[in-house]
Amino acid sequence: MPLDQDKTGILYIVATPIGNLEDITLRALRVLKEVDLIAAEDTRHTRKLLAHYQISTPLISYHAHNQASRGPELVRRLQEGQSIALVSDAGTPGFSDPGADLAARAWDAGLKVEAVPGPAAGIAALSMSGFKGDVIFVGFLPRGEGKRRRFFQELAGENRVLIFYESPKRLPRTLNELAQAMPDRQVLVVRELTKKFEESWRGPLPEVAGRLDHIEIRGECTLILSCPREAAQPVTAPDLEAYLMQAARQYGLAGRRLADQVAADLKLPRRRVYQFYLDLKGQGKID
Repeated sequence: MPLDQDKTGILYIVATPIGNLEDITLRALRVLKEVDLIAAEDTRHTRKLLAHYQISTPLISYHAHNQASRGPELVRRLQEGQSIALVSDAGTPGFSDPGADLAARAWDAGLKVEAVPGPAAGIAALSMSGFKGDVIFVGFLPRGEGKRRRFFQELAGENRVLIFYESPKRLPRTLNELAQAMPDRQVLVVRELTKKFEESWRGPLPEVAGRLDHIEIRGECTLILSCPREAAQPVTAPDLEAYLMQAARQYGLAGRRLADQVAADLKLPRRRVYQFYLDLKGQGKID
């Protein structure tokens, strides 16, 4: 069914694939074919998608560096009756990209805005995680060391599932910082989501941080952190072993001092943690 000719001047927020080109809805393909203009974060990237589906709709760039000037131009075109589809490089516009600004401009101008839903990396990874609870979308993290530390300390008090995006270069640092701030959470890390070389790692934060500490990761990463342990399940023996091993590396502690630190982090009885530590030491698994 073609776009209603009476409904002109609509801004369509169109979700596009995050990797696999098959992950696009029939409605999204129809809208991309029938609008007057597609506003794309990177026209070169979007042109590959359009070529794959033989779509010849005109493209115009709309990104963080030209949104101040291009935004008013697109609003004017909408006011003149043109229909426009907004797309990002991957996934749903408005998440960690300038799409939200254009949507706000359209609303402020009294124009109609419609969503054409589809892929979103955070939601896709969340569906894989198996983590239950209310959710917070965090997006990309601050880069400054002081800002990150304060940010993680604030998030440590959250009792909800957390969704992060991170670059592969910063992933090991981020996982280790998260493991220190929130050792009582599980994490799912997915790289190259929906693509040919997709990989995922799931488990206690300290354990996953240790596994990926010296591995070269390529491709954008999505992280899902579970609710805090006390809001989820009791700490199991494998979890406690992983926490102790990772904490020994991070804190440089051993013996009762290590056990006391882990007990405080996980809110567990000190005697239980120390006895578990002694058992591991007797098995030669820890110094």
